[in-house]
Amino acid sequence: MNILVTGAAGYIGSILVPELLRRKNKVTAIDNFMYNQNSLLDCCSYKDLTIIRGDCRDRQLVGDSIKKADFIIPLACLTGAPLCAKDPFNAQTTNFDAVKMIMGLRSPSQPIIFPTTNSGYGVGEKGVCCTEATPLNPVSLYGRLKTSIEKALLDSGNCITLRLATVFGVSPRMRLDLLVNDFTYRAANDRFLVLFEGHFKRNFLHVRDAARAFIHSMENYALMKDAPYNVGLSSANLSKLELCRKIKEHLPDFYFIEAAVGEDIDKRDYIVSNRRMEEKGFSAEVSLDEGIGELIKGYAIIKKNQYSNV
Repeated sequence: MNILVTGAAGYIGSILVPELLRRKNKVTAIDNFMYNQNSLLDCCSYKDLTIIRGDCRDRQLVGDSIKKADFIIPLACLTGAPLCAKDPFNAQTTNFDAVKMIMGLRSPSQPIIFPTTNSGYGVGEKGVCCTEATPLNPVSLYGRLKTSIEKALLDSGNCITLRLATVFGVSPRMRLDLLVNDFTYRAANDRFLVLFEGHFKRNFLHVRDAARAFIHSMENYALMKDAPYNVGLSSANLSKLELCRKIKEHLPDFYFIEAAVGEDIDKRDYIVSNRRMEEKGFSAEVSLDEGIGELIKGYAIIKKNQYSNV
């Protein structure tokens, strides 16, 4: 198949694109390489890969690239609440307007598989899993933009939206500003961490499983289309304190304490059910323990100032 991926050199894209190519697909990869990453270099030997250095908001560029696409996967995004708060204009034009433009440029027969985020649930009810029927209540500009464009996509039809849990793990375009990645880095390097509101919970998902979810959605598109899906590791609905205890199992010298005063600027607090996605035949395979283990090895190689969105 011909697959168009925007943001193809990003954290998820740099895992997904090689896997699509290994499966004999033709991939057009658009990225502006805003972090000066070289994460698609290992794919350049594939004759079925076309790399375009460009902006996902460029109507002419995207319009020309979309014509032959059997699937469209818009990954390009200013990802995370801090980055969107810092640059709201580019967040709006990239996370919402560019995807809306793709909706207008595609033919009705061209399907879109789009990553939203389960951060759209904001603050959930204690002890109650958020399902796809749970009202969305985003607490950041990032969450609001993602939930707004998800609604537009679902209203337009011929799409699947994947509400990804907080992603973790090693990727060629590494990110250290994700919760598991950040906490593991601090444990491995600083050996200590001060937590604010350590009882706040989230669901987690390995980056390789995130890429697998896109492939599963393509392969089961007729069965899954026109619906949102929570995608996460069902054994990993954890609080920040529980996450720290899990990391300490790998790094016994790690010391963490919850601050008696102060608060986390990130107010997300929810647990998530991934049952709908699992009923479609997909379940996450990489455990939190496996992900923490690979991160510890990765942090022997990289340093934090190279690999953050903000």
